[in-house]
Amino acid sequence: MPSAAHSRVPSAPQPPGFRMPPAAQVARLMADPLGFYEAGRRRFGPIFTLRYPGLPPEVCVATAELAEEVFATDGGPGRAGEMRRAFIGPLVGEESLLCLDGDPWWRHRRLVSPPLHGRAVASWADRIAEIAVAEAARWPVGVAMPLRPAMERITLEVIIRVVFGIEDARRLGALRTLLPRLMRLAGSAALVRIPPNARERALASPLLLRAGVLPTTRYVRARDEVDAILYDEIARRRAEPDATAGASDVLSQLVAARDEEGAPLTGREIRDELMTLLAAGHETTATSLAWTFERLVRTPHAMDSLVAELTSGPSAARGGSSARGDSPTGRGGSSAGRGETSYLDAVVKEGLRARPVVLGAPRLLDDTAKIGGYEIPAGWYLSASIPLVLSDPEAFPSPELFRPERFLAEASSPEAVARANRAWIPFGGGRRYCAGAQLALLEMRVVLAEVLRRVTLTAARPEAEKRRLKNVTLVPARSALVIARPREGGASW
Repeated sequence: MPSAAHSRVPSAPQPPGFRMPPAAQVARLMADPLGFYEAGRRRFGPIFTLRYPGLPPEVCVATAELAEEVFATDGGPGRAGEMRRAFIGPLVGEESLLCLDGDPWWRHRRLVSPPLHGRAVASWADRIAEIAVAEAARWPVGVAMPLRPAMERITLEVIIRVVFGIEDARRLGALRTLLPRLMRLAGSAALVRIPPNARERALASPLLLRAGVLPTTRYVRARDEVDAILYDEIARRRAEPDATAGASDVLSQLVAARDEEGAPLTGREIRDELMTLLAAGHETTATSLAWTFERLVRTPHAMDSLVAELTSGPSAARGGSSARGDSPTGRGGSSAGRGETSYLDAVVKEGLRARPVVLGAPRLLDDTAKIGGYEIPAGWYLSASIPLVLSDPEAFPSPELFRPERFLAEASSPEAVARANRAWIPFGGGRRYCAGAQLALLEMRVVLAEVLRRVTLTAARPEAEKRRLKNVTLVPARSALVIARPREGGASW
């Protein structure tokens, strides 16, 4: 934590902020999160301060240029891991990439990144396609259905079979039940609203863990059931290295990984990184897919253009497109051979831009930082507001419109496309750019393509769905309600 030496009088002004009491600010945030952030931008400009009860002040920035300054603090006073540990540590574990800083974070990042990049990720496209097709084949025809739960079933199956590499039918069935229950309990209001210190005591107290009515007890019991399976899988694969040599699933690759000194990850470290991929890649990717479909069914020209590309050319989803692997611009689809961005890639990027799932990318400062001409004291939070950056009209003209063409060189000027790509931060930025971004992008491309080749989707209601805060993510208020019908002349099941 910051030392007393950091409490000096600031040499530069601090960012302005609302004068209403912290309790009133959190009430406004819960009632209308985007409206509250947008009110801050309108009143104070691209950098302002929010205050919530019992927490340090949070400085939010609203432009790509200022966001880059926030991300640059990761090499200095910014502590993203320490900030997250109190909130998500009980779920993902203290050894999670999300909860680490400094040298331990660097070690984990070097070991976790290879299984989640390049050819390793591209090799999963066919498996993801099979999962998506099997799910869509079960959808009711001609009646309103919520897409978000369907997308969650797809992304959960990807986690279990592609990330965890589970094939045993009994364990597949158990995890399909246990993991949604664990995520539901971890994000329940009853657990989240317990102050972090009290929650830690309840999670560690043998006496309190005997009380089955407590939300902490229900959570720990579900977590322990999942852990029993994961630790057994880790031990089994360690004991049979020849049997898993060359396996493409993330768990097997993490078991085989060695750092620069030849040391492996511990069982606890592997478990925590698997839970990180579950927490970061299950509900968030499913929600991003649901939002993209929700935007497409209300934007006929975009839907028609995407379907035309998917049904008239070579496979756009399984060609190894690399949307922001080494480059922020997606490559793939029928345009991949010409080095152009496909319409599918543009739709994915615009879906993530138009309806970002995460509110911010905060850091806890352990020293003062100067951002945008202001001085932010040690002990404060510093956050890039992802929805505000992605709706900045300077980078994204008419940001309220769903317009994939803003990412296409043939439809926008090169300068406009470059400006949009620089400001595109749904996965954060800097060296803490989301390690699982390529997997999430692959899932989105594959699922969109496989569904729309076979199914025609229309909106169940004409009005756009409102954004609702669920835990720390923004979800469609009606879970992306659509009507599905088989596509005439579409791909076979």
